[in-house]
Amino acid sequence: MSRPALILHGGAGARRGTDYGAEREHMAEVVARMAGLLAAGTAALDVAVEATVMLEDSGLYVAGRGGSPNLAGQFELDAALMDGATGRVGAVAALQGFRNPVRAARAVMDRTPHVLLAGDGAAQFAAGAGLDRIDDPEAWFTRAGQGEDNHPPGTLSHGTVGCCVLDAQGRLAAATSTAGVFGKLPGRVGDTPIVGSGTWADAGVAVSCTGQGEYFLRTVAAARVGWAVEAGAAVGDAARDVLAAIGGLGGNGGLIALDRQGRVAHPFNSQGMKRAWLTPEGEVRVAVFERED
Repeated sequence: MSRPALILHGGAGARRGTDYGAEREHMAEVVARMAGLLAAGTAALDVAVEATVMLEDSGLYVAGRGGSPNLAGQFELDAALMDGATGRVGAVAALQGFRNPVRAARAVMDRTPHVLLAGDGAAQFAAGAGLDRIDDPEAWFTRAGQGEDNHPPGTLSHGTVGCCVLDAQGRLAAATSTAGVFGKLPGRVGDTPIVGSGTWADAGVAVSCTGQGEYFLRTVAAARVGWAVEAGAAVGDAARDVLAAIGGLGGNGGLIALDRQGRVAHPFNSQGMKRAWLTPEGEVRVAVFERED
């Protein structure tokens, strides 16, 4: 039996001088609630989904309800999850009209032979699966994070949420959800729903990324952390090395990772990254600008 652990993030767009008290409180609440589920024996994959749903529904982060429109005024949402114990994956991209893209990704995993559904096809599938619709996008979306990042106009300002979980059976899982970079072109898809780039879980580590997704795509960031851990690297070293490669290309963001021993990594090269975690000893910790790895 393993001692459960968890880490989540609310995006690497945090900007110094901004009050993140509401986000800190909410992330701590999510971790505490998920700790209860893990103590009751809930599987890592289920916990990853439920934590991400809470982050999506809060409207505090640039994912789910916190999304902002693309250049055409449309809200296109992406999500993915991966079960480290089985290698199963589900993902959706450019999904419109539905409340929780991570639930759509779970339905893709459970109800289809596919990995990723996109655009109109994803929406048709979500409707057939009976997922919760958004009746009035203008009233629903909060456009969180508009004051974040320090990027000049025309660059890839960003926001994402994600969660990595280790359950009592030693199983790992990861989930990631986003509304994408601000002011994106219609149909733009970043790293979040692309397994191996923005989301990864295997028998040894779970990873969720946040930032300028084009750079995480170019480096296959999430899986690269997994492969390094599999080859014997410590999770902190693996995570930092991948982020250094992203930074070397000019990319900005961060990632969270959790290994089978409950050790976490959460490096970032942006001003800050909203994150919280549950240690194997049962402690809940929250940070935004502090660098603790």
